[in-house]
Amino acid sequence: MFQIKNVKLVHKKDLRTILEDFSLVLNDGDRAVMIGEEGNGKSTLMKWIVDPELVEDYIEGSGEKVMSGEKLGYLPQELPEEDKAKPVCEYFYESTFFADQTPKELSKLAKDFGVEQDFFYRDQKMRTLSGGERVKAQMMRILMESPTILLLDEPSNDIDIETLELMEKLINGWEHAVLFISHDETLIEHTANRVIHFEQIRRKTKCRHTIANVPYMQYVEERLNTFEKQEQLALGERREKKIRDEKIRKLEQSVGASLNNISHAERDMIGRLLKKKMKNVKALEKRYEREDENMTEMPEQEEAIFFKLGDKKSGIPAGKWVIQYFADRLLTADGSRQLAQEIELKVRGSEKIGIIGTNGCGKTTLLSQIAKELLEREDLNAEYMPQDYEKLLDMDETPVDYLDNSGDKAERTRIRTYLGSLKYTADEMEHPIRELSGGQKAKVLLLKLSMSGANVLILDEPTRNFSPLSGPVIRRMIKEFPGAVISVSHDRKYLSEVCDKVYRLTEEGLQIVAK
Repeated sequence: MFQIKNVKLVHKKDLRTILEDFSLVLNDGDRAVMIGEEGNGKSTLMKWIVDPELVEDYIEGSGEKVMSGEKLGYLPQELPEEDKAKPVCEYFYESTFFADQTPKELSKLAKDFGVEQDFFYRDQKMRTLSGGERVKAQMMRILMESPTILLLDEPSNDIDIETLELMEKLINGWEHAVLFISHDETLIEHTANRVIHFEQIRRKTKCRHTIANVPYMQYVEERLNTFEKQEQLALGERREKKIRDEKIRKLEQSVGASLNNISHAERDMIGRLLKKKMKNVKALEKRYEREDENMTEMPEQEEAIFFKLGDKKSGIPAGKWVIQYFADRLLTADGSRQLAQEIELKVRGSEKIGIIGTNGCGKTTLLSQIAKELLEREDLNAEYMPQDYEKLLDMDETPVDYLDNSGDKAERTRIRTYLGSLKYTADEMEHPIRELSGGQKAKVLLLKLSMSGANVLILDEPTRNFSPLSGPVIRRMIKEFPGAVISVSHDRKYLSEVCDKVYRLTEEGLQIVAK
């Protein structure tokens, strides 16, 4: 059994409480997913569980952790910089459990995770692996260490669809407890039997959490039904109150008018009766006021982000060729290995294109080459969102400073309004970008794309850091974008809901996939 008690997390910079009075017990068989909007403290809580020192630079944390002999296996959202600089072989050798693995066990791990058997002994630096390969390396090392509790922060990030299905089997088959964060709605739907929902309501001035011991889709449905019933009940009570208050008001006016209009001769007898009646009306009014204190409250929930990408000017004529790309071969970034050959991609008008493939097959390399060609075009306004946000973001700038190109006061006000629609608080707008969550960084980049007036978007894993609550908004936003979109994604809902065509990158080139 694993337990945490009365956890409280407060952001040191703006003194905002992101979690309060949180307690959780995990038992064998629990597959608990943590959900909530970006920046609500999911990753911060997971880091605090692993080691409070991981968050002490920006979080004041308190609470109790009871391990009862459990061993934690932690997958961070991002591989630490010091590990990115290591060769793959050194990354594995550093684990004291690696030497205990038999060749048969290593072979099975490599087969399960879809990597070559020599993967563990490569001299290649960890940072040069694809995002999915890095996740696979971390997961394999974690499993070698035989943990009992798995703490997985975005295990679905960047991994191919085949490995996503393996991850589902791993989580569902884990005999102990799993606590995970994911933005992949399909993965959550297929695995989670408990839901932990973190919210920041009242303009992020109040934190709230809900723990539901049901599968994700059941939680979503029951939550929606509960909110609808509560809202209907609250609205009904308010309608009754309005009618009742109007009757009281008219009664008070009638009695008051009668008191004012009685003659001097009638004042003693009738006046006393009217005053008594007015007293009864006032008493009734006070009783109703006390009853109103127990009225059903209107339900409060954290709203999903509001966002629109592009406008009518971003459209492309249906017959215009956006790109007619051909390459006789695709090489790794260092030119040492051929990944694919005879690659051809044609995009016309406002088509939405999705590219899939196994990790390390060259999707990101291909997308960056397509981006390079499109960004140089003068007849198009193309923008590129890479998988690694740090390639474009200045980590030391605030979101407002990064988005502001003019320094104009009106422009900065407009940027703040946009950021507010993306659920940034005034304080978060002034935080350095490095202190923001992955989803908040993604929002900054998407806003940059929106403000650019682009009519072609090249997106590498555009939904990877958005919560299940924001995911539908992001998918709809990209689907409704009037221009063309060329994207790499492993998000199964994104591929089915957004993309007009899906291609699989193989050694023989791009092959169309039936949707």
